[in-house]
Amino acid sequence: MQNLDDYKYKKAKERVACIKGFYGNALAYCIVIPILAYINYRTTSFAWVIFPAVGWGIGLAGHAMQAFQYFPFLGRNWEQRKIKEFMDSDTF
Repeated sequence: MQNLDDYKYKKAKERVACIKGFYGNALAYCIVIPILAYINYRTTSFAWVIFPAVGWGIGLAGHAMQAFQYFPFLGRNWEQRKIKEFMDSDTF
């Protein structure tokens, strides 16, 4: 029973660290992108700030999906269904 509790504690601690990392990343995004937009506005007419905003935004979205365990494509339910399908199959 102690091993199970230790395992759960370790996994919970990892998940909290991942969520904390996401919030730090989101805060940095909210600070840096407006600064870059201001620099872009003051220096040139080409809207280059869109590239780091979109690139970092995609990474931030991926980090959010990992932190909050949201996998719309090949997530946990898909894995469980495939495992059950393979276990029920006679040809596997």
